Amino acid sequence: MQAAWLENNTLRHRADIPVPAPSAGEALVKVRLAGICGTDLELVKGYYPFTGIPGHEFVGEIVAAPERPDRIGERVVGEINIVCGSCRACRAGRPTHCARRTVLGIKGRDGALAEYLCLPLKNLTKVADTVSDEAAVFVEPLAAALRIQEQIRINSTDRVLVLGAGRLGQLVARILALNGCELQTAAKYAKQRNLLEKQQISWIDKKAVPEAFFDIVVEATGTVAGFDAARRAVRPGGTIVLKSTYKDALQLNPSALVVDEIRLVGSRCGPFAPALRLLQNGSVDPQDLVEARYPLKDLLQAFAHAEQPGALKVLLQNG
Repeated sequence: MQAAWLENNTLRHRADIPVPAPSAGEALVKVRLAGICGTDLELVKGYYPFTGIPGHEFVGEIVAAPERPDRIGERVVGEINIVCGSCRACRAGRPTHCARRTVLGIKGRDGALAEYLCLPLKNLTKVADTVSDEAAVFVEPLAAALRIQEQIRINSTDRVLVLGAGRLGQLVARILALNGCELQTAAKYAKQRNLLEKQQISWIDKKAVPEAFFDIVVEATGTVAGFDAARRAVRPGGTIVLKSTYKDALQLNPSALVVDEIRLVGSRCGPFAPALRLLQNGSVDPQDLVEARYPLKDLLQAFAHAEQPGALKVLLQNG
């Protein structure tokens, strides 16, 4: 089959990879659309030592399921953490922190930038007929945006800043806008600002962000500089939510965090079911974030496009 292949920080197209065979409890999924995420771009730079097929945002069709043939033909999205179910974290209800987990296209398991992938049946959720492929491919990052409100309480009176209006920042802003808080999004590029305006979400120039003003700052820039900007923007006693993943290390002053009593919250994977409900009922429609589609064979051009400053969602499609 065709697939992206990442090895020694080099990405290439391959057409000689065997179609994977589902293990016990798994299904074979034919990928229809896959999205390029900021984490995929950082993997190429060496964010995490991964060799194999990257990619974790997808919508596809179950084409083989030895233990559940009744599910063949389902159009599905898939939760990316494959967990053991028996370690301390799993037993405590924290499966995304399973000590023995693999992660689709990131850690120990080939991912979605391919014609086919395998996932456990329990990870696969059927997509309603009313939700298009172009919307369904956003379920994983939309769930990641929803994770924030599982971790912290956001009141209607809270002043909230989303730093970064790119692929993930746009989704975070749309989710937080449903909450009714006092929301602003720092946006650098005109196309980002236009999208926010269409959603009636206030934006602010990054250079005009007030210091020590916001109760909550969501850092979604994907850059080290984003943390410094978040630290300047959050008020004493406030909260910084970290959504960025990148290779470079942060430099911070822990004493200042202690004195100002700043709460840091790392935020990663979120719930698929409510993300699908938001798409199905029309509360969120991310399709206007799709900037380009490429055939799988042109994945190098697709990655080059996704790396451009201000680029939004770039999709890869089979066929």
